[in-house]
Amino acid sequence: MSTSSASEARQRINALLDENSFVEIGALVSARATDFNLKQLDTPSDGVITGYGVINDNLVYVYSQDASVINGTVGEMHAKKIANLYDLALKMGAPVIGLIDSAGLRLQEATDALNAFGEIYFKQSMASGVIPQITAVFGSCGGGLAVIPSLTDFTFMEEKNGKLFVNAPNTLDGNEVSKCDTASAKFQSEESGSVDFVGSSDEILSEIRNLVSYLPANNEEEADFVDCTDDLNRACTQVEASAKDAALALADIADDGLFLEIKKNYAKDMVAGFIKLNGTTVGVVANRSEVYGEDGVEKLDDVLTVKGCNKAADFINFCDAFSIPVLSLTNVKGFQATKCAEKGMAQAVAKLTYAFANATVPKVNVITQKAFGSAYVAMNSKAIGADVTFAWENAQIGTMDAKMVSKIMYDGQGADVIDEKAKEYAALQNSAMSAAKRGYVDYIIAPADTRKYVIGAFEMLYSKREDRTAKKHGTV
Repeated sequence: MSTSSASEARQRINALLDENSFVEIGALVSARATDFNLKQLDTPSDGVITGYGVINDNLVYVYSQDASVINGTVGEMHAKKIANLYDLALKMGAPVIGLIDSAGLRLQEATDALNAFGEIYFKQSMASGVIPQITAVFGSCGGGLAVIPSLTDFTFMEEKNGKLFVNAPNTLDGNEVSKCDTASAKFQSEESGSVDFVGSSDEILSEIRNLVSYLPANNEEEADFVDCTDDLNRACTQVEASAKDAALALADIADDGLFLEIKKNYAKDMVAGFIKLNGTTVGVVANRSEVYGEDGVEKLDDVLTVKGCNKAADFINFCDAFSIPVLSLTNVKGFQATKCAEKGMAQAVAKLTYAFANATVPKVNVITQKAFGSAYVAMNSKAIGADVTFAWENAQIGTMDAKMVSKIMYDGQGADVIDEKAKEYAALQNSAMSAAKRGYVDYIIAPADTRKYVIGAFEMLYSKREDRTAKKHGTV
């Protein structure tokens, strides 16, 4: 039996946590089952190292599966150790980080192993919305084990050796690994959206440390405040030019230009992630119609998509659960119009609308370029609960593009009439000024002033309290 994986499991913990801070719990636990030759096997720690330590002096609980012990499979005692870790984390109000490398269910333990899976699922469900949960997949994570990362808030995956699947690729009708490796980090991050971050082992551990610095320890505490050395009134000189690629625009608004994007490879038309504003964590969601990369510009349509709506809604729900304020940048003209999208568009937009409307955290919206139709309404409009709405000076806000409206209203008339009426409609009904006159926009601002106005709005909203109709929970 190789010891390399054992050292890897412990090395991952040591690399993740502050130096010499890890304290192991349950090191002497081993398997109780003896059927099918298990009695003859040495099962140190029953295949999972558990304990606690600190990341940048913040308490976290960690478990790391040891693939050298029965392939890291989950059995009765293995699960009890993880469940016990969750109990401690809930008592102390601290995040749980799981490092996954396992062949899955321990077949020799049969129903005991099945019950073990259930115990972990239950603890994760009870912890959801109470403490942040983070999972990183370094090796295999298949079958029922794949449910574990999906029950957590953020999932990381090693780009080469990580395998995440419910059904192995070769078991899918008409598929094989060489055709489409559905277990790969690429597929899970780009197609399924199950994975938030992809990279090498070192990059993953570094990014987990970075993520923890943005998050509160639990749902009753605020994220760590850091002293802001960036000018609160700094002009955002690049924000207008980069408006179509919201990831760049958000970095320009953020303290020190730092933006932590989640699910960056999935639903690129919707940007989500964290920034700091005046030292305080803010969750951000934004429409994106272009992606500026090393290989040039990737063009996207400025519409809401099913994947984009679901991505944003899940992120907003996380922010609301942990009292993280939400900033949105709206630039959208409608809904994706394809047969495939139509199957889930209404439900996805409803989910996004509900997430914004249901969130009671401070919510600020900045309309940057286009805000048309019901898609605009769903993107954190004042109608569904935005506390403060800004619009850039040249933003267009209305039912649809003025030229299209004019063609419909003056069908059959000449081009000169249509052009004239389009200009008239744009001024009367489609401008930031017309929306502001009706109270749908609070402030019209120059793009360069976005940072200072947004910071001011969140400072004003810091003590926001909002009561809602008493209910057990919504159903959207």
